[in-house]
Amino acid sequence: MALGTATRVFFGHQSGKYPDGNQVIVQGADVRVALDTPLVSRHLTGALASADLIVLSHVHEDHTVSLGRLQDVPVQVHEADCAAARSWPELSRRYGYTDATLAELHALIVREFDYAPRPDATAYADGACWDLGGGVRIRAHHLPGHTAGHCALVIEPDGIAFIGDIDLSGFGPYYGDATSDLQQFRRSLQRVRELDAGTWITSHHKGVITDRALFLQLLERFASRCDQRNDRLLGYLRERPHSLDELVARRILYPPTYRGMPFVDDAERRTIALHLAELQAASRVAQSADGVWHPA
Repeated sequence: MALGTATRVFFGHQSGKYPDGNQVIVQGADVRVALDTPLVSRHLTGALASADLIVLSHVHEDHTVSLGRLQDVPVQVHEADCAAARSWPELSRRYGYTDATLAELHALIVREFDYAPRPDATAYADGACWDLGGGVRIRAHHLPGHTAGHCALVIEPDGIAFIGDIDLSGFGPYYGDATSDLQQFRRSLQRVRELDAGTWITSHHKGVITDRALFLQLLERFASRCDQRNDRLLGYLRERPHSLDELVARRILYPPTYRGMPFVDDAERRTIALHLAELQAASRVAQSADGVWHPA
């Protein structure tokens, strides 16, 4: 799909539904840039063969699929995520899962996502701007929360914003890693409204949105999942006090029977801990001396 004067979107399976994603390629007069490399990039050898640069919105397994086979193409990523692109130990530290989960996950992402570290990756900062020639530019806007370095990448002057994993899905925001942050994500969901854009591209699910009213409606629904998760936790605690382990077993992200990925319980634990901290700061829950949580 062609957008504006310089941008093409190649949709992954089911509009880039995880584990796939949507591939964005931006062509200036002098430079061609790929934004992320999801699973669909495996089939875009022609479109990616002449890429001069790969700019990552953030570092997760589903956004870095072709980095191993594109070793001659430089990779840049926000400074807060750069080390995660360079090595598995750094990526695993940012996932923050248990050793057993990380061992299983590493085998899975090598097998299913062609995972390969890029020790040559270099860092960019908030506000970084790449001049592609012919008046085409890409500008980075740091929108953390999903990961510490998550960014929106805005293609100028066409006003096309690749907003990565602010994906407007029904699942809602994901902040289940060690460097994820609920409060930062909430602020990023406000800041993404302020981007100078009239078209928005998500990594997953929605694909391309060209109507601002629809974008804001989807964004509001997406953001509301955070408060719904608070409400679910409060509902559990009103039934009876719970330990963190008991809350993890009941879950607020995934159905209790879902076992699709090895990190599910770890992500639930991190997410629930962030919500409990938010609710505690608002004096809505309290923790007793034995570690059990209850309504305040």
